[in-house]
Amino acid sequence: MTPKDVLKLAKDKGAKIVDLRFIDVPGLWQHFSIPVAELTEELFAEGIGFDGSSIRGFQTIDESDMLLIPDPTTAQMDPFTAVPTLVLVCNVKDPVTMEAYTRDPRYVAQKAELFLKQTGIADTVYIGPELEFFILDSVKFDQGYNFGFYHLDSEAGFWNSGKEGLGYKPRYKQGYFPVPPMDHFQDIRSEMVLNLESVGVKVEVHHHEVATAGQTEIDMRFDTLTRMADKVMWYKYVTKNTARKFNKTVTFMPKPIFQDNGSGMHTHQSLWRNGKNLFYEVGGYADISKTCLHYIGGILKHAPALLAFIAPTTNSYRRLVPGYEAPINLVYSQRNRSACVRIPMYSRSEKAKRIEFRTPDPSCNPYLSFAACLMAGLDGVVNKIDPGAPIDKDLYELPPDEAKAVKQLPGSLDVVLDNLEKDHDFLLKGDVFTPDLIEIWLEYKRKNEVDPMRLRPHPYEFSLYFDI
Repeated sequence: MTPKDVLKLAKDKGAKIVDLRFIDVPGLWQHFSIPVAELTEELFAEGIGFDGSSIRGFQTIDESDMLLIPDPTTAQMDPFTAVPTLVLVCNVKDPVTMEAYTRDPRYVAQKAELFLKQTGIADTVYIGPELEFFILDSVKFDQGYNFGFYHLDSEAGFWNSGKEGLGYKPRYKQGYFPVPPMDHFQDIRSEMVLNLESVGVKVEVHHHEVATAGQTEIDMRFDTLTRMADKVMWYKYVTKNTARKFNKTVTFMPKPIFQDNGSGMHTHQSLWRNGKNLFYEVGGYADISKTCLHYIGGILKHAPALLAFIAPTTNSYRRLVPGYEAPINLVYSQRNRSACVRIPMYSRSEKAKRIEFRTPDPSCNPYLSFAACLMAGLDGVVNKIDPGAPIDKDLYELPPDEAKAVKQLPGSLDVVLDNLEKDHDFLLKGDVFTPDLIEIWLEYKRKNEVDPMRLRPHPYEFSLYFDI
């Protein structure tokens, strides 16, 4: 689409409002709206100003003026607004230099794709994330000087099996794949799918996931890196707003429910050049190529630092524990879901050959997560990093002597931030990530997430220690 095409689309669809969206550093969509009369071809070149000091991770107040530059290829009609509204995803620029903003996560993703081409290794990276989330009926949480609590509820939560109702509540860890009435959410998910497709997001499948209480997965068709990150943001917007229509709420927290499966974002990845899949080679282990093995080597080597972007919340490390299909072991395998990297074996065709990195979760900023994964994998390819031998066993049931030899992921956000601080040179190649972005990420996460969690009493500590 060109700017002229967007103007025609707005007219054809009867748009009255144009919504301009961009992403902050932690990973939430931000927006403001303008009347459709303000939508001109010049807007796509000159941009529109906003206060960057009020956006998390962006500017200080003395350098607050920033520009949004709409991307005409992203134009879609919002399926939820009462007033016909055209949505444009934007990039951020500095109004003084008119250069792209180094802390704009979408720009980081675009630079990662450009860097891939500059290496000559490949011309395209395909990303296919599988986001999981919970559909809930209510959520309450609060925190004060003398109290702190949360409370979730769902009509489908197995904890409600002893209360009034009609039964049919998925048992803990048994939500995969019973039909209705055990599956309460078929119609909600189907409407989510139709809304996603209305904004250009192709969907392959939807289903109830393993956990009780409405854990859900809707899988999108793979796409190139930046376009896929755009679609992840649409995915979150659509699922949250569709649920709201049913008087439900959605959370993408990795581990909202104790002792049941958490929500991951298994991220499928493959490199292509001139229409050929570089990860495919008949006859090797799982029919993967040396390029694929080295890509896996880069992912596994840098995983302790990657975690700072792909599993970037304190809640992420409630999920990354043994026993809940959580991928905590730094190994790769075909078909094995207890490994960090799995090579799916559903098909033996070239077009289907890919790796599935199982560690990321949907609390991440997708632009930064996908870009970081690509940069780690490329580092493995360039330096021919050997991932070692695969392990095709249940890694949770290994004998103690074998288990000792398997490296595991760090277990907390503060540790992975320390790892990122020590190991981020691979991200700086091609100026994809920049030192100022790494620094603001570390500062923000430590100041706003690690320290506040560390300083507060936890509700369960009262069960453990009140009578000590």
